[in-house]
Amino acid sequence: MEFLTLLTELFILLSVRAWLTNSVAAPLTYADTDPITGRPVQCDRCPPGTYLRAGCSSIRKSDCAACPDGSFTELWNYIGRCLRCGVCGRNQVVKKECTADSDCQCECKQGYFYHQDYDMCMRHSECPSGHGVLTRGTAEKDTVCHICPEGTFSDISSANQNCTQHKSCSDAGLQWVLKGSTWHDSVCANCEELKDGAEYLKEIIPSFFIFHKMNIKRLRRIVHRLPSQEGKKPREALELNFSELHAHIGNWVSSATAAQIQQLPDIVIKVGATSVGEKLQSKLNQIQSHVAEHCNTDIMSNDITG
Repeated sequence: MEFLTLLTELFILLSVRAWLTNSVAAPLTYADTDPITGRPVQCDRCPPGTYLRAGCSSIRKSDCAACPDGSFTELWNYIGRCLRCGVCGRNQVVKKECTADSDCQCECKQGYFYHQDYDMCMRHSECPSGHGVLTRGTAEKDTVCHICPEGTFSDISSANQNCTQHKSCSDAGLQWVLKGSTWHDSVCANCEELKDGAEYLKEIIPSFFIFHKMNIKRLRRIVHRLPSQEGKKPREALELNFSELHAHIGNWVSSATAAQIQQLPDIVIKVGATSVGEKLQSKLNQIQSHVAEHCNTDIMSNDITG
């Protein structure tokens, strides 16, 4: 019964709101029946922030009372109780508190935006590797991404970071051995202190696996097969999520030897990601070729050319 009463009151209030929208001025009275004489009578409406506690008659005016805490009325009305203040939904925060004459206003919390198609707040989209943030998301709009322009890169997925300028090897007195792309920085070498080509490849391996997406089962198999100094296989690799798998690859790369890095393309190919493995091998070949070209050396070492 209480629910039906609330629906009735809400219908009245919405009807008044619609009338206000289509009228020049709102009537400040309403027609009722005098409980004493039984004749029609014009009663005063109650102002916003109040409700009609008792109707008028031929001998008394309308009795209006202030809305109690947690309730409101926004318009001149003759409803029997104030409307309950709204409650912000999932992933929303209060933008304006509810008062006696206005309901609360909500907006999406930090990191979320209102999606009209779903009528809910959704997390801002992250720009994938190779893309940067052109416009950050707001409470009303999603992130706007763009492909990193020539000379810039992004090696992470982010809802905040724009593309970063490729470093200049020549400014540091170095030679570039791998040209930067949209998803990785340039790789530089000191020709006076040459390293194995696989050592230079280390710089882009973490971002390589972020950019070249593959299903989680295949990525788990790759991590499980990574060679380690102790020869142990990480059993937990088959249970890790994407974030944990990429973190594991980053940790492995930091301590892996050149010989172990050189095994990586073949490991990727053997788990069924042939195209990705060949691309990784191509990157290594490019590095070795550019080291020989830019550092004026034809033969570097068996490890590098093997």
